[in-house]
Amino acid sequence: MIKRSINKILISNRGEIAVRIIKSCSEMGIKTVAVYSDIDKHAVHVRLASESYCIGSAPARESYLNQDKIIEIAKSSGCDAIHPGYGFLSENPSFAKKVEENNIIFIGPSAEAMKLMGDKTSARTFAKKIGVPIVPGTTDPIDNITDAQRIAEEISYPVLIKAAGGGGGKGMRIINKANDLEAGLRASKSEALSAFSDGRVYIEKYIENPRHIEVQILADAYGNVVHFGERECSIQRRHQKIIEESPSTYIDEKIRADLTQAAVSLVKEAGYTNAGTVEFIFDQNKKFYFLEMNTRLQVEHPITEMRVGYDLVKEQIEIAKGNRLDFSQKDIKFEGHAIECRIYAEDPYNSFFPSTGKIINLRIPSGLGIRDDRGIEEKSEVSPYYDPLISKLISFGKTREEARNRMSVALKQYRLIGLKNNINFCAWIINQPKFISGEYDTGFIDKYFSVNELDKPSEEIITVAIIAALTKLQKNNHNLVEVSENKSCSNWKNKKIDSFN
Repeated sequence: MIKRSINKILISNRGEIAVRIIKSCSEMGIKTVAVYSDIDKHAVHVRLASESYCIGSAPARESYLNQDKIIEIAKSSGCDAIHPGYGFLSENPSFAKKVEENNIIFIGPSAEAMKLMGDKTSARTFAKKIGVPIVPGTTDPIDNITDAQRIAEEISYPVLIKAAGGGGGKGMRIINKANDLEAGLRASKSEALSAFSDGRVYIEKYIENPRHIEVQILADAYGNVVHFGERECSIQRRHQKIIEESPSTYIDEKIRADLTQAAVSLVKEAGYTNAGTVEFIFDQNKKFYFLEMNTRLQVEHPITEMRVGYDLVKEQIEIAKGNRLDFSQKDIKFEGHAIECRIYAEDPYNSFFPSTGKIINLRIPSGLGIRDDRGIEEKSEVSPYYDPLISKLISFGKTREEARNRMSVALKQYRLIGLKNNINFCAWIINQPKFISGEYDTGFIDKYFSVNELDKPSEEIITVAIIAALTKLQKNNHNLVEVSENKSCSNWKNKKIDSFN
């Protein structure tokens, strides 16, 4: 492996993950280049980067997904490497290949490893081949209803149709009976094609009331692979994670050892390098099955960092330079408990409909064991063009209950006025008895949540919102043309005029 220097990195992303990467680069003395769409020109990551360049208009396909433009800017600005963050092009093997073909370092796995492990059907085939258990179902895409019907009958209903080339719940359908299979297959293919430009889907047995648990790994180019323990990701809504914690309350040390060993074996056999996350699903008998691999940095990586004390972005960069991991598995010490709440701009009172607009007032919680990763600030605009995730609030404690209590207090302190948000929804989860006991699964929200469970906005929040609205109205009125008492006097001569809107 040839060692390469990295002095400047282009971050082909936006929001909190771009800010997160910039912070690690700054600590390492590495210059950063931000790219942004025209609607993001005042975004936090644009201001924090060493250099910033407009990449295109607001739609992602015209900006953050524009591979050629990103590479062009990386070359013209003298970047040694590109960090893709998560989402957008982070799991696109053709982009990774194109970056390397232009003599730029891609901070992530090779295109070959990404293609093998990032595609769900090929990853399932590979896992089965090396003896890692997979959920019963197909390892090849399903092309027609006849094959779908045959497979569904073999593994028995309910079954799950899933997109082969993407995640986040898109293209996913639970089918409970044969009569619904054809329509479900058609809908899944259409949604997968729209979301990922890849209409391939496959079928697996639907595990009822499962736990979703994942393992964070790092691997260098010299065959060294380490894991950083597991993360519990079972608190989900519409297959999207909302709250994660580490360690999981569901497994014991024996299962934990088997789980992490399965993840490490899979990564080693695949010849995978850099950071990645191996995801598993557990049935009610605590038997685990390989689910998929995310060939990138995960949204929820901060809770792992809080427990082990390693900067995963920094380690990604060191591996991309061609360096060996300077620690082994025995050097990794797991301490305490960490919880992450994803703060979304969405309305829990209106079916979690996304919220857009300007943040009028922002107060970030603080205190011992509290961390907030965000890409927004007061007066930031949240647009409808991108994912509504605006912040990740993380708490750490010596025990789970300490971490939970700190999170509960932090959520009460968090003030985000101007946008509908899910802060009170997260607070409800954190204080729900089943969460407190750790006895939950991926059906937690469907089973226990209704909008009536949420506290109404406090008088303080309502007052702040009213004051902000009145202030804005007063400002607008101040800018209006004030008509002179002398009707014959021209407005252009009225000295009280400030501006025309």
